[in-house]
Amino acid sequence: MTFSVRQLVSYFSRVTLEPGDVIATGTPAGVGIFQNPPDAALLKVGDRIDIEIDRIGRLSNTIIAEAPDDR
Repeated sequence: MTFSVRQLVSYFSRVTLEPGDVIATGTPAGVGIFQNPPDAALLKVGDRIDIEIDRIGRLSNTIIAEAPDDR
């Protein structure tokens, strides 16, 4: 990660977070694209991601195709 957990906590302790805010920290080396074959661990259309925090709740999202750029 570019910033340590200590740096992230320090930074976000200075701002107001609202319910539903997400702090995305990225992924460490050795995951996803670095698998063999390279796309074996990458998300694909139709994959479902479930995230759960005890006593708070669950968030589920399904990967969909990106809409074409209408510019």
